[in-house]
Amino acid sequence: MKVNKIYLPIIICLSIAIGLLLGNFITNFLPGAVLTKNPKSEKLNKLINFIDNEYVDDINTDSIVDLTVNGILEKLDPHSVYIAKNEVEEVNQSMKGDFVGIGINFYLHKDTVVVIKPIKNGPSDKAGIKSGDRILFADKFQLFGKKITNETLFSKLKGEEGSEVELTVFRKSTNKKFKVNVTRDVVPIKSVDIATLIDDKTGYIKVNRFAETTEDEFHKAIVNLKSIGATELIIDLRDNGGGYLEIAAEMVDEFLKDKELIVKTINKKGTEEKTFATKKGDFETGQLTILINENSASASEVLAGAIQDNDRGIIVGRRSFGKGLVQREMPLGDGSMIRLTVARYYTPSGRSIQKPYEDKADAYFNEFEKRFISGELYEADSIKVADSLKFRTKKGRIVYGGGGITPDVFVPYEAKHGEEGTLMIMKSGIVSYFVFEQLDKDRNFFNKMTKEELKKEITSKDKYLTIFKDYIAQNGYMLNFTNQKDKVKTYLYAEFVRQLFDEDSYYQIILSQDAMIKKVMEKK
Repeated sequence: MKVNKIYLPIIICLSIAIGLLLGNFITNFLPGAVLTKNPKSEKLNKLINFIDNEYVDDINTDSIVDLTVNGILEKLDPHSVYIAKNEVEEVNQSMKGDFVGIGINFYLHKDTVVVIKPIKNGPSDKAGIKSGDRILFADKFQLFGKKITNETLFSKLKGEEGSEVELTVFRKSTNKKFKVNVTRDVVPIKSVDIATLIDDKTGYIKVNRFAETTEDEFHKAIVNLKSIGATELIIDLRDNGGGYLEIAAEMVDEFLKDKELIVKTINKKGTEEKTFATKKGDFETGQLTILINENSASASEVLAGAIQDNDRGIIVGRRSFGKGLVQREMPLGDGSMIRLTVARYYTPSGRSIQKPYEDKADAYFNEFEKRFISGELYEADSIKVADSLKFRTKKGRIVYGGGGITPDVFVPYEAKHGEEGTLMIMKSGIVSYFVFEQLDKDRNFFNKMTKEELKKEITSKDKYLTIFKDYIAQNGYMLNFTNQKDKVKTYLYAEFVRQLFDEDSYYQIILSQDAMIKKVMEKK
């Protein structure tokens, strides 16, 4: 199956949209929350009943109710949203931190489910499934040659823990078809992408969300890095759209001393709740750096703001998104729910970093484009701050509220003017699909290579660069790689390494070229 066509506006907005979708999860969840009855709700109930019982044509009133709820929430703030009942499971799973399934990374290639890579030590890996395998049947249900919705596909591969599914598999590398039983098991959804040493004393942790399991993963990462020599830490929150407020607070507690303020929330009634650090932190001393960018939002900003305001570490990067609202999930009784803004949060210095939201919907979320036009992505002087929103950190440094966390050290966008599209492409999923398809042509050829041999194959000539350029052109996007050949080759090589070897090696390659990492290491 062909990868969907890529259009520049979508490319530019994609990571913001995905990040802010996760950012809506910053919530103090109360399972028992209910909506009380009042005359206004009775009015809506009567209207729906009249349409149900008296309207001349048959109408799906469920869809009318959905439209009504969405219409009401659109009048509020951009983060108060309705979640339809068919979306609730996926939403909850994303933040739960695991699911029960067969444990594969896959995509639909030419209308067939192909395995990019089985999750290490997961059910499929244990059953002998390999990269490049085609899954033709799940039990007797055909998975190829017809259009299958993601919902249907997931329903066939997921199931109860301990249940079995018989997979019919075609292995292209040996040209054989076989059947294998896979026992479904709990598969983790990682919040910590990687925890590794950049040099002999600098640990690096990349966090992609703040879910139920994130603090546990984060704590283990810190302890492990310390055990192998890390005395300094870089926490990467770039493109992290957020998550649970309480999880962010627990993670901050790893770095702050007992009784230092982490965050404060104030609700409609003026009730103020403060969260303080405890004695349990595992990295209360040692150099700390937090990386942020324009897509770092919500819980990411809670963490960065607490570190900055307590003068515990240095914030490096570009101004964060600016989401200072707290949501609570409330069930509507039919399996659907709303995520309603119930409070604002404030950093320890007292600042709200929520940006104005009079301009809602697409314009509100399309922060990258606005900052690109203003020049803020390239020049720190283009960051607009209001003197009226001036606050002071614990040691008296000036910080600003009203629209994100402004970094202590500014690092401009990596791509030069006119080359933004190339960088967006290289950080998108299309690179993964391209590399998979190249490996799929002759997996035996690549499997024999060492990393050095692979590097020479990919980067010493323009062969794969040219093929990649044609590949994305077929998907509707034209790029000029003339000034970025080396960078594109590096990204391609890194993805080949990820699929053939491991995640850690991928990040070692990418981070060696990373502008923010270079800035941090220069200042040491």
